[in-house]
Amino acid sequence: MNRSITHEQYLQKLKRQKQLIRLTQWLLCIFFFFLWEIAARKKWIDPFIFSSPYRILQTLITMIKNKTLFMHIGITLWETIIGFTLGTLLGTGIAILLWVSPFLSKVFEPYLVILNSLPKTALAPILIVWLGNNMTSIIVTALSISVIVTIMTVLNGFLEVEEEKIKLIRTFGGTKKHVFSKVVLPASVPTIINALKVNIGLCLVGVIIGEFLVSKAGLGYLIVYGSQIFKLDWVMMSILILGIVAALLYQSIVWIEKRFLKWRE
Repeated sequence: MNRSITHEQYLQKLKRQKQLIRLTQWLLCIFFFFLWEIAARKKWIDPFIFSSPYRILQTLITMIKNKTLFMHIGITLWETIIGFTLGTLLGTGIAILLWVSPFLSKVFEPYLVILNSLPKTALAPILIVWLGNNMTSIIVTALSISVIVTIMTVLNGFLEVEEEKIKLIRTFGGTKKHVFSKVVLPASVPTIINALKVNIGLCLVGVIIGEFLVSKAGLGYLIVYGSQIFKLDWVMMSILILGIVAALLYQSIVWIEKRFLKWRE
């Protein structure tokens, strides 16, 4: 009985702590925008360069009314989801292949390290020349940023699985297929989910880089075009929306993780 009461008190304490953290986060956010607005109105900062929350809100309402904002957000989201899906599937598939063949893993290891260390923004113009001024080049740019990270993260997760568990399966006559499906893959699920969390942000970065260079629509296009014609309200609004989109995409992966863990239980 005492243990139950103590446990309940502990859960209540955790709940209050989470509520306090969430409240503090919202208060910091509100304070930031309030201070930003005051600074712009008092001319502590140049409102033409830094904009202000009120001007951004006006721009947001205008673009919602003329139905252009959702088009730009939709294009960026679509490109990100395509790049994320392809990067995850391709990266995981290659990681599985390298795990199956230690020879190939050792052969390609230095190339993966080199490709991972290359600045991917330098590859974007080359990809655009090869693939043309279209959405495909933007998606491939996002893919080039995420796929190498996925391969290395997932492969390391496969290789870090406890050797004793693998030996146990082999002792009972299990093949490499059994080892992978029964031990390696289930044990690597947290690693794969962490790779997804990293990937979704990297894909969004890749899409924005591609949109900077070739797109005629999307949030990256709004940022570049707005800076070119000195509509910095567009730029600041697009940056804030990008932050919200990145947070929502990350939370979607967290939601998938929670659903998966609940299903496993």
